[in-house]
Amino acid sequence: MGSTQFGNFHNFCRDSTLPICNLFSKSPTQQGTGSQLGGYGFGGCGLTGIALSHGRHLSNLGSILLCGLAILVTAVLLWRADKKQAAVGRREFQLFLLGYIIVEICEIFTVGGFPLERKVRLGFTAVHLGSIVATLWVLLLNGIVGFQILDDGTPLSLGLILLSGIAFFVGTGYIALDTAFSYTHTFKSSLSEPDNRNIALYVLYQLWPLICLVGFFLLETVLVLRVLGEKKPMLYLMAAALLFAIGQIFQYVISNHICHGTNHKIDGALFETLFTLLSVVMIWVFWSSITEDDWPMPTSGESTYT
Repeated sequence: MGSTQFGNFHNFCRDSTLPICNLFSKSPTQQGTGSQLGGYGFGGCGLTGIALSHGRHLSNLGSILLCGLAILVTAVLLWRADKKQAAVGRREFQLFLLGYIIVEICEIFTVGGFPLERKVRLGFTAVHLGSIVATLWVLLLNGIVGFQILDDGTPLSLGLILLSGIAFFVGTGYIALDTAFSYTHTFKSSLSEPDNRNIALYVLYQLWPLICLVGFFLLETVLVLRVLGEKKPMLYLMAAALLFAIGQIFQYVISNHICHGTNHKIDGALFETLFTLLSVVMIWVFWSSITEDDWPMPTSGESTYT
């Protein structure tokens, strides 16, 4: 049984269906047993799903369908955002939405149990992890955009966000690939040791996204209450935070119980996908509400967030 030492993933992989677990030697992906995801190999409850030919399975179908729905909904939000021509941070926010679409596309093949070749799933996993880290970094920067430190929508603003996001994407993706395929053997010990300890991925995948989320919510709280002097948008922001937290509870706390209770059919990953989608929708509603044309104009020297 894995310990709770910093950087360990064993217990997370035992109790949840996380994309990062595909990288480790105990996972069905690395062992070549295909689409039986979840806690298989880590002593937890694994998803069996729908039996296919030649002993293959299609597991986590609910998550796959919800990922498809998330992509469609986010595409609509992208289109709606494009119609808000005068909105502050419109292009920057669209970068966040594009990042989320990439995350959901990858999730279909990492958390969704398609019968894929080992190298293909590991490749999708690396892209998935990199896109999660980069997308949440872009969200944090969107929290700064509203203060108009730089003019929004300019090549400088978009370039800084895009290039820094790509840096996080490439860095995280490389570490994930090096972990999975042991190119340099730097992270090889994390593949098979009892606790699957990988500090680099733990910081990037578990801690850094949380820091970005907290930073975004704090920045937007200051923007709404201190700069705009409004309270109603805080309801949308608080709803987004609550929905996201509920999704994480399903993923990390009760996923294993759901899996056992449904006889290995579904687990918390399905609900995590749903509540994360709802959280993204509420973030869009929040952003839309603070970019309406009827906000009072701030005095000279303050942000022109109208």
